This record gives sequence, structure tokens and C-alpha cells, in this order.
Amino acid sequence: MAVVLGINAVFHDPAAALVVDGTVVAAAEEERFSRRKHGKVPVPFSTWEVPERAAWFCLEQAGLSVDDIDAVGYSYDADLAPATTSELTELDWEGLRSLYVRRAPRFLAASLPGLDPATVHFVPHHVAHAASAYAAAPHHSSAVMVLDGRGETGSYLAGVAIDGELEVLATVDLPHSLGLRYEELTDHLGYRRSSDEYKVMALASYGRPRHLDAFRRLIRPTGDGRFTTDPVDWASFAPPGRGDGTLDPLHADLASSVQRRLEEVLLDLARWLHDATGERVLTLAGGVALNCVANTRVQQDGPFDEVWVQPASGDAGTALGAALRVAHLLGDRVQPLSTAALGPSWSDDDLERRLIEAAVPYERPADIADAVADLLARDAVVAWFQGRSEFGPRALGHRSLLAHPGRAANTERLNDVKGREQFRPVAPMVLRERAEELFEGGPVPSPYMLFTHRVRDGWSERLPAVVHVDGTARIQTVDAGDEPLVHRMIERFERRTGLPVVVNTSLNTAGRPMVDDPQDALECFGSAPVDALALGPFLVRRGSMFAAGRR
Repeated sequence: MAVVLGINAVFHDPAAALVVDGTVVAAAEEERFSRRKHGKVPVPFSTWEVPERAAWFCLEQAGLSVDDIDAVGYSYDADLAPATTSELTELDWEGLRSLYVRRAPRFLAASLPGLDPATVHFVPHHVAHAASAYAAAPHHSSAVMVLDGRGETGSYLAGVAIDGELEVLATVDLPHSLGLRYEELTDHLGYRRSSDEYKVMALASYGRPRHLDAFRRLIRPTGDGRFTTDPVDWASFAPPGRGDGTLDPLHADLASSVQRRLEEVLLDLARWLHDATGERVLTLAGGVALNCVANTRVQQDGPFDEVWVQPASGDAGTALGAALRVAHLLGDRVQPLSTAALGPSWSDDDLERRLIEAAVPYERPADIADAVADLLARDAVVAWFQGRSEFGPRALGHRSLLAHPGRAANTERLNDVKGREQFRPVAPMVLRERAEELFEGGPVPSPYMLFTHRVRDGWSERLPAVVHVDGTARIQTVDAGDEPLVHRMIERFERRTGLPVVVNTSLNTAGRPMVDDPQDALECFGSAPVDALALGPFLVRRGSMFAAGRR
């Protein structure tokens, strides 16, 4: 029986997670508190910040103090990193990273006074990723694949996990990396690497994979559960992009080619791993596992009966994985992850006090779900702030912007609200019991929005705002038992419109993290052209829509 704090403070996405007696109690990214997306600011080494506020939140959520911590799992092991010289410069990133990690126990003790540095356990980066998948999944055994840009010296891990024990079957060493090639493409197109890869995935749907043969030569499975990646002269395929949202056909074709090759290689790796393990379930983690199009190819065309993806699969999730791994090693029976809603929440009294302090007119309808459904049916855009915030990059009905899916203009409208590229799709939340009537080709249930589904005939015309250019949608299924408030809101919307779906996108604007506390929500509502804010049970209306007056 142990209290284990997990920490990610390497590369990007600093985060903390807390596992108590084998159960995940809390997890949060530091960006939600610092308001620096991915923990990045234009200062050297800022990506290695200690997730101090996230760690304190986790302890407070559990009602514990630093003295209660039995162990800390840190998701990087400097002993596995490349050897470096004793003389370090700003350009010697590996040496600096290793030096930072070796001193991490001191940094943590400074941020969490009273913490014993000897309680820190270094968990290899890809092992932490793997544990965040297999240990959090609702299966006692699974095949495991981890793909990202890089860990200490590698970019890939494949193995099998049975009752919490991981056997590593294959790894790939740097410089070979599927994640780094995708990051390079992101950078070449003018977007931020290790941040904007999802934009490239969306852009790929607008292109043709006309460079696929070239990338089949550059990125090759080796037949033994591994792969090689050659250096790419990106400018030979398309000129550099400006990252300004322009839909350039040359860039779309390049993105399509790389996306398609990624999917092919993942399928090859999955087939090898299935043959090697005989497992029915595949669990995925690592930044590449946030590529929902590739996940769907593996789920549809691969050999596994089920594919389970950890909802915070990027580096933030290694905080969770490190904590789960150390908890298992200390003898706890780790429990599956039951929800991604692991962040902060506020009581109704706290929310009302914030509204009063901000002098914001508000009302308290008898049923906030019904009131919001009515607004959405009348084509309002509603900011939805309910319960605990989500861990990971997806808004899952706790920190969301909602809209009517039957209005084609709402895709452009929401992208304008958020200040983002018009080629990017928005996603549908659908009642779990109706999902298979509307969508096909992907797993159901799909509560974490990590797969794409084809929109069935007859529904594309009724749901134009959530249908991507390729005829798919990245759905989130909503179960009444797991998300009763969101489920009721969609039910009430269906009564008014006949559509068991609402548009859902994250509650933030371009370049900013998702909102996390009431002040963030009020600031976002005040600065963006949003019609209403549902803050817990309270409703704030804008302009001519405001009818109730201040209480």
C-alpha cells in the first residue's frame, strides 16, 4: 500500500500524477496552471520545468502531504542516456538533459519541501510510456507498443505485459524514429514540432500520397519487429511552409504521403507483435499514439481484436506511467484507469463566488443541461465548464466549446472563435447507445476521442459540421453512467433537433492551453465570440442573448 507521485519533466509536457494504493487519484499537466502550452516558452531549457503546481494539486486532491509520499517515479533514466563529455554547452542538449535529470531529486525536494530525494525512482522513458498503457488498460494482459520522437536512446518499444509485468521484445535506437520524422515534417510545413503534429494529420486528408513510393524507401520495417528511417530532404518534396493555415496542395500531398507510410509501418509492426505474443489486445502510448487516423488503421486492418489507447499518450502521460510502474514494483495491485477527468474541480459555491467577484451577470437555471441544449438548438456557441478537467490533450466534455452539428458553417465559425486553421475539423460527441447508428469503422465505445469513424450514409448531410473532408469524424461516445450531465445535455438537444450529437472542441484559443479554472474560463469567454458560458450550474449569456439579469 503506497503513495506514489509520478513526474514528467523532460522534453516537453511537464506533468504530475498520483497513485494511491494502486488507484489513480489525480493527474494534471503543468501547462494548465502556468498557462504555457506544452511547458514551452522562448527561454533555453524551459521545457524541463518541474511540474510543481501540478504536483501540489495532486496531493491536495488526495488530501495528502509531502510526508505521505512513499516514492516518486520520474519518467527518464539518465543512466540509459548517451554518454557525454564533462564539458557541457548550451548546444549539448543530451548532456544538459542528463545533468538535469541526475539533479531532479534536488529540484523536486526544493519544490516539495520535506520530500526525501532518496524516494525518487528513475523509470526509463519508454517503460513509463508502456506502463501508462498496459497498467491503465482494463485488461490483465496485452501486447504493448510505444512510439514517439525519442526516449533516452531510442524511439520505439514493443513487448507484452501480463499482470503488470512487462517483457520487452523489440526496441529501435536513435537516430531511427517515426516520431522524429513526423516532427521534422511538422517543422518543415511551418508548424511547431512536438506540438502541432495534429495539424499535419488533419492536413493529410486534403492531399494525395503521391510521394508514397519514396517514403517506402526512406522508412522501412526490417521484418523483426523493428524499422529504419533514413534522413529526409524535405525540400525535395515541397518548399518550406509558413505555418499560416494556407492549404497548399504540395504540402497536403507531402503530409498525406508521410501519414500513409506511418500507417503502413504501424500495421507491419502490429502484425509482427501479434505473431510474437498471440495477445488479443494491443495497448498503445507515446506521442504517435495520439494520431487517431493511424490508430484506426491499426484497429481496422491489424490483427488485434481490440486496440486500447491511453488518453494522455504524449509525454505528459509518462508521469502517470512512472507512478503506475513504481506502484506495481512496490507491490500494489494497480487498478485500471476509469476516467480521464483527473484534474481540478470547484464546488458550486466556489464558482458562484468567482462570478460575484468578477461582477458577471449570471443565472442558475433549473437544469443547466436542458438550458444549454436549448441554446445549442438555437445555434449558439456555448463554453462548457463542468467537473474535473481532463488529463491529456482532448476535451472530453469537461472543458469544451459546444455547437450545433447540423450547421455546416459552424466548423468555420468555431475555427474562427479559436483562431486556428480552417482545414482542421471539429469533433462530435454522440450518445453511446446511438453511436453505431451514425458511425462505422471504428471502435465503440470510444470515450477518449482517439479513433476516427466513417459517417454513415444519410448522416453526413445531417451532421455537416463534424464531417471531415475524407468523410470521417473523430467521435467521442458518451455513456450515461460515466458522464450523466453531458449525456442529458445531448439527449435534450436531440429532443429539440433530432440529432443525438453535439459539436465538441477544446475550450481554449490558439496557442493557449485548455482552460482549467473558473478565471481561465471567464477570460476565454470574455475575449472570444462565444454566446454563453455554462460554469457548473450557472449560465452566463452574452449581449442580446442575456435575458435574466444579475441575481
